[in-house]
Amino acid sequence: MTRLALLLVAGLSAVAAADEPSPPVPPPLALPRASGPIVVDGDISDPGWKGAAVIDTFFETVFGDNRAPSVTTVAWLTYDDRYLYIAVRCDDPDPRKIRAPYVDRDQVIGTDDNVAVFLDTRNDRRTAQEFRVSPRGIQADGVFNDASGNEDFSPDFYYDTAGRITEKGWQAEMRIPLSSLRYPRADPQKWGIIVWRNYPRDFRYAIYSSPQPRGANCLVCLSRELTGLTHLPSSSHLVVAPYASAQDVAQADAPGQPLGKGQTDKHVGLDVKWNPSASTALDATINPDFSQVEADVAQIAVNNRFALFFPEKRPFFLEGADLFDTPIQAVYTRTITSPRWGARSTGKLGASTYTVLVTQDRGGGSLILPGPTGSDFAPQDFSSVVGIARVRRDFGRSFLGLLFTGRENEGQGHNHVVGTDGQWRPNDKDILAGQLLVSDTATPNRPDVTPAWDGRQLTSHALDTSWNHSTHGIDWFARYRDFGNGFRADEGFVPQVGYREGLLNAGYKFFPKGVFTFVRPFLNAEDAVDRQGKLITRQVDPSVLLLGRRNLQALVQLQLRRERTADQLLSFTRVSYLVQIDPSRRFTRIGASGLAGEDVDVLNVRVGRGLSVTAFATVRPTDHLTLDANSALSWLNVDRPPANAAVTGGNRLFTAQVQRLKATYNFSPRMFLRLIGQYVSTRRDPSLYVIEVPRRSGDFSGSALFSYRLNWQTALFVGYGDERALDDREHLARTERQLFVKLSYAFQR
Repeated sequence: MTRLALLLVAGLSAVAAADEPSPPVPPPLALPRASGPIVVDGDISDPGWKGAAVIDTFFETVFGDNRAPSVTTVAWLTYDDRYLYIAVRCDDPDPRKIRAPYVDRDQVIGTDDNVAVFLDTRNDRRTAQEFRVSPRGIQADGVFNDASGNEDFSPDFYYDTAGRITEKGWQAEMRIPLSSLRYPRADPQKWGIIVWRNYPRDFRYAIYSSPQPRGANCLVCLSRELTGLTHLPSSSHLVVAPYASAQDVAQADAPGQPLGKGQTDKHVGLDVKWNPSASTALDATINPDFSQVEADVAQIAVNNRFALFFPEKRPFFLEGADLFDTPIQAVYTRTITSPRWGARSTGKLGASTYTVLVTQDRGGGSLILPGPTGSDFAPQDFSSVVGIARVRRDFGRSFLGLLFTGRENEGQGHNHVVGTDGQWRPNDKDILAGQLLVSDTATPNRPDVTPAWDGRQLTSHALDTSWNHSTHGIDWFARYRDFGNGFRADEGFVPQVGYREGLLNAGYKFFPKGVFTFVRPFLNAEDAVDRQGKLITRQVDPSVLLLGRRNLQALVQLQLRRERTADQLLSFTRVSYLVQIDPSRRFTRIGASGLAGEDVDVLNVRVGRGLSVTAFATVRPTDHLTLDANSALSWLNVDRPPANAAVTGGNRLFTAQVQRLKATYNFSPRMFLRLIGQYVSTRRDPSLYVIEVPRRSGDFSGSALFSYRLNWQTALFVGYGDERALDDREHLARTERQLFVKLSYAFQR
């Protein structure tokens, strides 16, 4: 596999097309101090904007290679002793077509008009804080990480926005407290900035303040430099955010039985964030509230080999979240399920960025037990102390990092992981990255829970190396992984160990004009073996990626695969697909994804024929009401096992589905009412299984949530939940009722 990958890469390099020249990054921009007061109300005629720095040269990247946009965008920037001010004016030839719905915070996405400002305040050309604003003044914020290309909207920052729609388009203002930014101790300061306008019409036009060369392997590295920032404050900033919550839960002993008396849990806690300087953040929490006011969207969990991943949403873990973004996901903070307390420090010392976190976890949830061909779970029913430390030192656009994670279980063993990672960017086309980790584990002595927990000692390694090459035409991604049998990362998400894997994804990019604006045919090839050299999986996937009109995105793969299941090699062929489009301002997104063809029946170790499809749609009957519908269906047909060959009936092994409808009415940018109904069910034919399984299972969950937020930490939530499950008569019977209220307030100094 490795020799084949190298030969293919060499051949592709020989025929790679030369890059088209792109305009240079605009020269540094000096920021003057505000000449007068600025009121953030969407009106950019305040005297403070006179003399502000102006960005009026933008580049559009859909049809041409950084051509002049068809619409005018202008941005103004200035600052004072407390704030950075940014104003934008987005002209539009037909303001009636502006897509500006009322949505919740962080729901300002690519289907709608918005402007995003990427600020690289550390001037490392690696990560940037992202601040978005819509024509309604609604915010979305996050962190963009050039090292991985990830745009993470989990982190939240304090800033003020206002917007208004005018006869010529729309305009907006931002006031970002300097205390929300992370910049080094230096005078004068040098930052990086990119202003990006999303303009969705017949195509989704991307309009940037810095040119974006086709084939570029970074975004933040292309930032325009900001200069002239002097005498910025280095004084401390303190946020104290107490909360009080109460939840009353009534449960039934079994489906169909009456609900018992409700039990009320009351919680009072405190989150504290102190920035002793602009480059350092200290977080502490006592009895933290990590409740999920947005329920996880259900995923079909039938016929899966490995654990399902859900993203982190809890505020305490999100300072410096980009530092945990490494090739091997050795940090997955959702494994910390119920902390009693927590403390962490995040900051930058010279060219080094670090974060250190320690917390006591009450336990709960499940622990992943990984293997070479599948993963299992065990209950995490013991208290533990968790520590995570990460440091990264930059060398220009390259870096080296160190990582440590540790969990000390109370009388139930431990897990320690330590290692290094790095990334080297020798030019603007290539990224070479690698990570090496070593784990030391003492498993709990609980053979009654799982045979894997017998008090054994495990020491092993995990290696990930990759090479990413990107140009205007040719591109490839090659990766090699080596995970030992005994590697464990209990604070991470590593569901597979005990294997070696080589992967190559190579393709060529075309930029036509017409219905499609981007076409990338590519080949994905992968080969994985266990530690004894026995094949686990071998796949070759000829594929094509298409982008086009109305933000059309389509991906089609022909998957030719062999996989080992229960020591048997099974071959199968199927088609994988994803299609989505943003038709209009009312039907903002419609799409579907799934698989069709042959698939493996994991439990019974055989190949069947089936279909998996997930359809989704977002509809906005008015600018205040949003309807999100998700429907997932999966089924598999198989031949009957010899023991049941005489049984009459069909060949449908299972049919699993998830139906979810969410209706959100946003009264204003700060207040909404949300209703969710979700039904999950699975039908099986027990005569087609080699073990006993239930014929049908299913449950329904409904919820209502009212939210009023002044900012992301000052908020009121009132909620109601209803849970139902199928009883013996296959009727949905009530199993649980929940009432929930939470009030939090952020005091700032």
